[in-house]
Amino acid sequence: MSSLVKEDLAKRLFGPRRQRLHEFIEVEGSGAERCYLCAAVTKSEEVEICMVKHLRVDREEKYEIVEKWFLKDLEMIDGKEADTDNPYFDMHFHKVYNLEAYSCASKYTFARTLNKLNEMYLKKDLKIVNFDETYLNDDSIWSSNNRDCLVLMRICFYASNLLCLSLCPLS
Repeated sequence: MSSLVKEDLAKRLFGPRRQRLHEFIEVEGSGAERCYLCAAVTKSEEVEICMVKHLRVDREEKYEIVEKWFLKDLEMIDGKEADTDNPYFDMHFHKVYNLEAYSCASKYTFARTLNKLNEMYLKKDLKIVNFDETYLNDDSIWSSNNRDCLVLMRICFYASNLLCLSLCPLS
């Protein structure tokens, strides 16, 4: 389903603005409304981060940009706690924006995307704090477009190791 939403966002919102949508994640909005945090590249190769509200008007899907920032203005991404599975993070621009992603994996996906876009277009020192480095690096076996599946696979790997260790007799 997320690929359909991404395709729809790219076609209806970013395409007409001549931007290329790289990534989006669902974030908590107020009430029952759906909101997405998007990372797109403009025609002039500026990286734009925007909050998009998803509306349904007369059985038609509509998207509205409610907040917009540029990656060059992002001072820091704070994942809150690197050693716990939580979807909360802060983005520090001229003010701090507290966000809640749909999942911890999507929070990491977005941070990884911003880091990659920073390396491609800005090459500035982007502070990413309180994230587990293993999941942030693109060269890691655990990073991929499979997102939640890979996080779950790693948890299962650790759980199976613990199970094997608990079943081994101590000599």
